Amino acid sequence: MDSVVTIQYLSLRNICMTDLDALQQRLGLDFRQPDLLQLALTHRSTINENRQLTEDNERLEFLGDAVIDFVTTTALFEQFPEFDEGQLSKLRSALVRTEQLSQLARSFDLGEALLLGRGEEETGGRQRDALLCATFEALVGALYIDAGIDAVIAFLQPLLLPMALRILESQSHLDAKSSFQEWAQSAMGETPHYATIEESGPDHAKKFTVEAIVGNHRYGVGSGNSKQEAEQVAARDALYRRNA
Repeated sequence: MDSVVTIQYLSLRNICMTDLDALQQRLGLDFRQPDLLQLALTHRSTINENRQLTEDNERLEFLGDAVIDFVTTTALFEQFPEFDEGQLSKLRSALVRTEQLSQLARSFDLGEALLLGRGEEETGGRQRDALLCATFEALVGALYIDAGIDAVIAFLQPLLLPMALRILESQSHLDAKSSFQEWAQSAMGETPHYATIEESGPDHAKKFTVEAIVGNHRYGVGSGNSKQEAEQVAARDALYRRNA
């Protein structure tokens, strides 16, 4: 029994070659080695529950993480010759963070194609940002092995550059909390603090809403999938309101 059939037979959520073909159509890719794509979709929870399987996507994730960093760095270096090292670093960090890569994974419905064990399935793994980000990195690692760096560049650059422009427009690559703190300490003589005013959603997909407060006054409010993300959004909102 070959590796594809083995995974089909043992996984709790089977994926057939027709499914892989549909995924490749969504991705705009044509893998010469479809087993690599299947491996990129195989979460370790599948291995934990099916001991006959011996390989998951974590090595591909490791490789893909490095490849994405390289391609992103090169693309930004070429696209923004006026940016210094600090600006490029901040923009790259914003592009490759978990929230951004998980959005790319969702845009191709990678979550639905994942091979998960029962426990991961039942706790909402298909919607979890960290898992989707890791799967996207594994996909890129698989593409690099299958077709080389030029294929990765052709796949990633059309995705990354529009995201970079949106990030620059919203200034979401900047550390809004640090900027807001500098302003508050200079103008008000006080350090901002952040208060969580709402938590919603299931444990695997929490949504937090926080306020940015200086003294007794609320300067901004923001929401995110973590308290840290919500605080950045609240600080950005405070800076916007200050400048409005």
